[in-house]
Amino acid sequence: MAKHLQDIFATEQDKVNCPFYYKIGVCRHGDRCSRIHLKPVQSQTLLIKGMWQNPAAKISLLDGESLDVDDKAQQDAFEEFYEDIFMELQNFGTLEELHVVDNLGDHMIGNVYAKFSTEEEAHRCGESLQGRYYAGRPLFIELCPVTSFRDARCRQFDVGECTRSSFCNFLHLKPISPALKRKLYPRGRRSRSRSPPPQRRGGYDGPRGGGGHDGPR
Repeated sequence: MAKHLQDIFATEQDKVNCPFYYKIGVCRHGDRCSRIHLKPVQSQTLLIKGMWQNPAAKISLLDGESLDVDDKAQQDAFEEFYEDIFMELQNFGTLEELHVVDNLGDHMIGNVYAKFSTEEEAHRCGESLQGRYYAGRPLFIELCPVTSFRDARCRQFDVGECTRSSFCNFLHLKPISPALKRKLYPRGRRSRSRSPPPQRRGGYDGPRGGGGHDGPR
């Protein structure tokens, strides 16, 4: 029996634990879910909810057709955001993976996943950033059960074939350009830079208790 329960843990056969929460770190039912969301007390991965303000969520629809947008300008803005948060997060340890979700579901929109090389680094980062602001908005950070994104990501999206569009229940991980990937993830990188923290581009505001541009409310 114990082996059977272990084998079906967080699968569709598991009637106790929510498979989507353990697979992608969130669930569309939230606290109303009929299955358990057992939040980890330790993890290499942080989930920062709604951090990225996805411009697709702001685009009005007319007769089912989206308005014309400048795709290059949007990608440039996204990559500036990605690099900005990467440079901040790497001050807390070796950042192995950083993913920004392109889904538009209420429970997924704007979510950012940061996986560190150790649980201690992730904990230190979460403790430091909790209660701070980015672009005038508070950061909501929690430890995430996802440590492998292979099963969390939508493979059809990766090859441009997802039929569920932005409301898919699996992660649509927004890609960065090869140039930015080479810059941030150089081959053979084994430890984080010991150089002074980079100058922030106006994104992060101060922690609770003052010390930044925008104190607590």
